[in-house]
Amino acid sequence: MPTCASVLLLGLACTVDVMSGFTLAATPANASTPGVQREDPAVSKSPLDRSGRKRVGKASFYAKRFVGKKMADGKLMQSQGNNAASKTLPLGTTAKVTNLDTGQSAVVTIEDRGPYVKDRIVDLSPATAHRIGIDQDKGVANVAIAPIAVPQPDGTVKPGVAAKSQEAGQK
Repeated sequence: MPTCASVLLLGLACTVDVMSGFTLAATPANASTPGVQREDPAVSKSPLDRSGRKRVGKASFYAKRFVGKKMADGKLMQSQGNNAASKTLPLGTTAKVTNLDTGQSAVVTIEDRGPYVKDRIVDLSPATAHRIGIDQDKGVANVAIAPIAVPQPDGTVKPGVAAKSQEAGQK
């Protein structure tokens, strides 16, 4: 497997992704391509789901090494925060995450991209994971993610499936 150093020697661009290694671009490293917009790191490579529907899958939590690191929205990851990462929910989405084994839930804000582990749909801050019953021994739990508010491309916010239950809980 070639390394970024060997690829750069060949004059090709190489970008490093700390989670999955590196990717190669088929353009010379020093070339600028007119009219081609560079990829925004905050944009998911998966299609964004702005429907507001509930989804079920596995959740994990951020490793300690990510605490204080910049997330996709530019904020620093806070271990005690309510931040979460999703590949398909738009940044800024608020959602209710429920551990299907314990019934415990918490409200999170999608501020990062990930998780980059197959079959996982959300990474939670350590405090949020603990709040819903995901401990460090197991590390993963089956969850339901029910969006409350989903930002739309035109700047509006679409109520998600959990919006009505949130309103009822606030009254």
